[in-house]
Amino acid sequence: MTYAASERPRTALIFGGSRGIGAAIAKRLAEERFSVALTYVSRPDKAREVCDGISGTGGTAVAIHADSGDPAAIRRAVAEATDQLGLLDVVVINAGVLRLGSIESFNPDDLDLLLNVNIRGVFLAMQASTAAMRDGGRIITIGSNTAIRTGAAGGSAYAMTKAAVASLVKTAALDLTPRQITVNNLQPGPTATDMTAGMADWLKERIPLRRLNSPDDIASAVSFLAGNGASLITGTSITIDGGYVL
Repeated sequence: MTYAASERPRTALIFGGSRGIGAAIAKRLAEERFSVALTYVSRPDKAREVCDGISGTGGTAVAIHADSGDPAAIRRAVAEATDQLGLLDVVVINAGVLRLGSIESFNPDDLDLLLNVNIRGVFLAMQASTAAMRDGGRIITIGSNTAIRTGAAGGSAYAMTKAAVASLVKTAALDLTPRQITVNNLQPGPTATDMTAGMADWLKERIPLRRLNSPDDIASAVSFLAGNGASLITGTSITIDGGYVL
């Protein structure tokens, strides 16, 4: 897929686009003239804030309520996005949940939640989106560097789900080569969001480059993978963590 200023508007759907990394991705793609649809679960005010910001600068954005743990909601989100914006060019699967605990005492309900959202939800979002995607499109998952190294006890279940996503991306990329659709995975390390606010200093000491990712760092990587320069990159996981896993 090649893009030029004179071509039709491009469309992007971001699963989990109302806060943090997802919001930064939505804003960046809108700056690059994508019409954007984003999903949210629990904070409609945050979703509206992102969409209003994009609309205020002349862009197009729609917010869609969809729980990525619900297969029917995933399908509805894709249908609503395409009804409003047209066929998809880029899909970013950022929705995910975090639960921590020792394998000895991990709550089975938390395990089900992790599996349903972080693995099944990613698979189903990818599956539903490809049916509504133009040939030559891009699918980008937001995983985690815990697929490589957790760095602390208590993350086994979460890390397992992110390793599964990295594996899924490799084989899904092969499935979609006949349509020239690329599939790639970004693996952020510790990122400065509301989830890490209370542990930023502790985390920085464990990162060789001595800083956390910003959500914009991840948005920049998404922008690259969505652009012309990444047309031959597929089935790859890119780790963005300042050297944390080294």
